[in-house]
Amino acid sequence: MSYPQYPQQQTPQQTLQGGEPPLWAPYYGAPLPAAVKRFFKKYATFSGRASRSEFWWWALVSFAVSIVLNIITSATTPASLDSAPALGAGSILAVLWALATLVPSLALLVRRLHDAGFSGLLALLLLVPFLGALAVLVLTILPSKPEGQKYDQPAGT
Repeated sequence: MSYPQYPQQQTPQQTLQGGEPPLWAPYYGAPLPAAVKRFFKKYATFSGRASRSEFWWWALVSFAVSIVLNIITSATTPASLDSAPALGAGSILAVLWALATLVPSLALLVRRLHDAGFSGLLALLLLVPFLGALAVLVLTILPSKPEGQKYDQPAGT
């Protein structure tokens, strides 16, 4: 059974903001720049919902940055057989990137699970080796469900 994506209702405030929905609402059909901007604006917001486009655009950006950092790491890390590998500039950047995006990535995952109608606690499945990650992948692919609206709590209303 498939649930259609819900059309965004335009409010006067949205018209002034360029047609984007408020931050508390999921942005269905979000373009890449808007998805990345919303990711950083909702840095540690675990409540609410995130559309599939918000989630998967961020996943693509994160994957691309990780590939670039891995290339930099392999180019800058000295390979020495007789001593422990030293941390190169790429390794330091990769660690900083991972630390800077860990909490917002988990928050986005929880919001995506909410939009699919599931509890955010299902993100704990990631602690189960391999099968947990596979289960979370399947849950994030699922379409939005009307039951997910119970997680919407507009700020200030």
